[in-house]
Amino acid sequence: MTSPRLTLFALDGLPEFAPGDDLPAIIAAASVQQGVEPGDILAVTSKIVSKAEGRIVAAADREQSITDETVRVVATRVHPGGVTRIVENRLGLVMAAAGVDASNTVEGTVLLLPLDPDASAAAIRAAVGAAVGGEVGVIITDTAGRAWREGQTDIAIGGSGVRLLDDLRGQPDAQGRLLDVTAPALGDELAAAGDLVKRKALGLPVAVIRGLPHLLDPAAPGARSLNRAAVDDLFSLGTAEAREEGRRLERAARGSDTDLRNG
Repeated sequence: MTSPRLTLFALDGLPEFAPGDDLPAIIAAASVQQGVEPGDILAVTSKIVSKAEGRIVAAADREQSITDETVRVVATRVHPGGVTRIVENRLGLVMAAAGVDASNTVEGTVLLLPLDPDASAAAIRAAVGAAVGGEVGVIITDTAGRAWREGQTDIAIGGSGVRLLDDLRGQPDAQGRLLDVTAPALGDELAAAGDLVKRKALGLPVAVIRGLPHLLDPAAPGARSLNRAAVDDLFSLGTAEAREEGRRLERAARGSDTDLRNG
């Protein structure tokens, strides 16, 4: 049996993207020039998608933009540098500042996440696949922190044509025991792998991942399928917020008991 081999490289020479740029066509042209092949998976930094889509706002509007992108507040923390809000944004992602980002953008501006990362991935996939003459997969990536761990890593916030979750639940392990919870997050693993060669500070926003053609699946759901609903999340609130919610529920229960006794 031949051991699998994984190859990673970044596309060189991509321009500084601006609103209105035909991002899929530009990536497709670079893919042909630099040897992208059918079966490859492209990991595309969300920032260039946001720039091409015009998802740029003035830095002075950052806090309002975070509010506008938020559908649920998970935790708020005051610190010497200001206030950090961990929220669920309109894409269903739980992130600091709703994913609004001031890095790698023009001074005085911030970037919002793409409008529909799955659709953006599908458009890039179609253009690159047509250009190289075969199926490819595409993921849109962004950087996020993780509960229980220091540091950040890239995750898949959009995807097209590639399996993003390997659900092994109900299948036997090597000893024949049925797996109960094992479901590797392939999309996030691909995003993190791609980030090793994208090198944000060097202007390399697209990584090519070669050696995993078995993950290509034209019918695979997009990255929204990786989001966990708040009702299923054991950590849907920050510590302080959970304590306050507990106190609120206790007060409400006491009020109901009083009403029943008085009635």
